[in-house]
Amino acid sequence: MIMSSRMVRLRLPAAALLVTGLFGCATVDFDQSIDRTNREAAEFTGGKLTLARTNAQRESSAMAVADLLKQPLGQAEAIHLALANSPAVQASLAENWASAASAAQSGRIANPLFALSRVRLGAELDIERTLSFGLLDLLTLPQRYGIAQRRIEEARLRLTADVIEEVTKVRQAWVKAVAAQQSRVYSRQVFESAEASAELARRMQAAGNFSKLARARQHAFYADAATQWAGAQHTATAMREELVRLLGLTDAQATQLKLPDRLPDLPKEPLDPGAVSTAANAERLDVRIAQSVLETTARSQGLNLLTTYTDIELGIRRDTRFDNDSGTKSSGRGYEVSVRLPIFDWGGMQRSALDAQTLAAANRLEATIRAAGSNLREGYMAYRTAYDIARHYRDEVVPLRKTIADENVLRYSGMIIGIFELLADSRDQVSSVIAAIAAEEQFWLADAVLKASIMGKPMMNSGGFMKADTRRAGNAAH
Repeated sequence: MIMSSRMVRLRLPAAALLVTGLFGCATVDFDQSIDRTNREAAEFTGGKLTLARTNAQRESSAMAVADLLKQPLGQAEAIHLALANSPAVQASLAENWASAASAAQSGRIANPLFALSRVRLGAELDIERTLSFGLLDLLTLPQRYGIAQRRIEEARLRLTADVIEEVTKVRQAWVKAVAAQQSRVYSRQVFESAEASAELARRMQAAGNFSKLARARQHAFYADAATQWAGAQHTATAMREELVRLLGLTDAQATQLKLPDRLPDLPKEPLDPGAVSTAANAERLDVRIAQSVLETTARSQGLNLLTTYTDIELGIRRDTRFDNDSGTKSSGRGYEVSVRLPIFDWGGMQRSALDAQTLAAANRLEATIRAAGSNLREGYMAYRTAYDIARHYRDEVVPLRKTIADENVLRYSGMIIGIFELLADSRDQVSSVIAAIAAEEQFWLADAVLKASIMGKPMMNSGGFMKADTRRAGNAAH
């Protein structure tokens, strides 16, 4: 349909420019997103989160990593190194940037379509020029702009959540690596003690002072200790390599990695449950993300409801006709409207899908709110139980074992007990130290999980403190 209406031809482009100017285009400043994450998760990032985009930034990060590897790597330094050096962290940042950019793109108007046709009919030549764009896209720009802003905000929240998860993994890997290295030292002491007992038993049997059964018992313990020593070596290597992967170290950097000799001391007092609950209630990330998803889904449902019925394209035309026989030229101006007719598909299934998506988002939000308190209580209970067990080993079990060992040395000096009893008591003392290390390890793992849960990023504690303590203590005592 072609209408010669100069007024209509001028008003439509003017309206398009006016709407575009009023609402603008959704944009993403990813540097601001990173700065926000550094502020909201300062306890996790220490303000060190950056996305290296240039060679100069990468060289600066490499220099920082080299400085960090010169000294034994503490937990805070391990986090700094991972944020600056890990390709996995950088990839996660870039992917979040891409998601935010895609969200911003959804709030922009699609480019108009320009069509040109040239048709010759005998002595006549027709040239048609059409500039068309989606009328619904233009009319719904304010709504789509608002939805795009919500999706950008959701991407920012997910960035913070992803960084908290990555930092928590680094914290846990560092704790495991240091604890495994520390346990390996004491496992070697158990092995050396068992080896000495087995050798002494062999010599005494050869001299006729030891029965075959007594020697077999000593040798059996030596065989078990050798197995446990080999397992401790493998565990220490495996935990170290897990940390190397999370830090993103190269083979050359991995050889430079040095870890502290022992885990940090336990805090003097555990966190107060009231303070934990207060900190956790201040806008949890998981609840904010679920809320953002619900709002975005609900707005999208309202926006997409119209498009399930039809679609409208508006085109501005200018036609020119040349008559070679008469040497005349005529032109026409106007517009055309294309409407998709809902004849075969009335969009019922699409609307059902939109309803289902909104309902699912609402239920996910409710599930997240209900689970938040439970996750926090479970995390605090694991934290507090691990703290009490670790403190019990530190204040009761290990000092008691040391007292028994000191007394047995005096008894051995007075020839009240023999060398085998003294060696067995020494092994029991070392076993209690290994169990104490396992308890401290589980406390620091639970501490990392609790900190993430307070921020609204619940994570599972790897293993269980009861199982881990029992396993290590049992292995060392065999």
